[in-house]
Amino acid sequence: MHSDLWVEEKFSDFLGLRFKVENVLFSGKSDFQTVDIVDTKGHGKMLLNDGLIMVTERDEFAYHDMISHLPLFVHPNPKNVLVIGGGDGGTAREVIRHSKVEKCTMVEIDAMVVDACKEHIPQTASALENPKINLIIGDGVEFVKNTKEKFDVIIVDSTDPIGPAQPLFGEAFYQDVFNCLTDDGIVVSQGESSWYAMDIQQSLLSVLNNVFDQCFLYSFSNLTYPGGLWSFTFATKKHHPINDFNPQRVIDSGLDFDYYNHQLHTAAFALPTFVKKELKGLIQND
Repeated sequence: MHSDLWVEEKFSDFLGLRFKVENVLFSGKSDFQTVDIVDTKGHGKMLLNDGLIMVTERDEFAYHDMISHLPLFVHPNPKNVLVIGGGDGGTAREVIRHSKVEKCTMVEIDAMVVDACKEHIPQTASALENPKINLIIGDGVEFVKNTKEKFDVIIVDSTDPIGPAQPLFGEAFYQDVFNCLTDDGIVVSQGESSWYAMDIQQSLLSVLNNVFDQCFLYSFSNLTYPGGLWSFTFATKKHHPINDFNPQRVIDSGLDFDYYNHQLHTAAFALPTFVKKELKGLIQND
């Protein structure tokens, strides 16, 4: 192995991130995208889809804690959960830690991602064998359009809105999501960067506002996504993410987290002023 191998994510025509690679563990091309797993010097194993960083062992807990525990501690009784995407397995891993969750259906379009992560990143993928998880290799857009099941919480753990993930940012998809949520259901979605993708945040929140009465944005910090500050959208039929959140539930759960906690739950909805200005009228964070 070449001693000076680096992997670079080119996020835009003016921004990239470089990481020192110790070893290339997997490289393949599926029907949907290129899939690579490398072992890096400072961030452990790293999954890239089409050259964009999805997961690293060092900071994956920040993303997976915040996409899953926050909605699951707002909903009073999340028995049936749907994860769309999330092929590395980290989101489903966190979902099934909740004792109230009876079933987690995970619909991932790309079997290569799942198989590669099972083999090379068990830190995120090991829970995929758990009987609580119903793993479906298929199209999440088609799934929500056709399912007769109702879900308490839906988590859209998608890549950026290019390639196979593009329909996951559209209004038809979110209308179907609305229809297969319970009457008090919540949907949380990967919500991009306020620094570098404000246009996508505005577009996604406009779509959500056309379907849901209450829409919010919350943020978290991580090491390997451009800008370091990343967001999730939170759209809900009934439950307010702060007013209907009981911090004692988190404490009483006995669950141990590496990023999420009950103080951070509320703090995540406190947004920088520039974000509030750009998203004025699209979020109910105030």
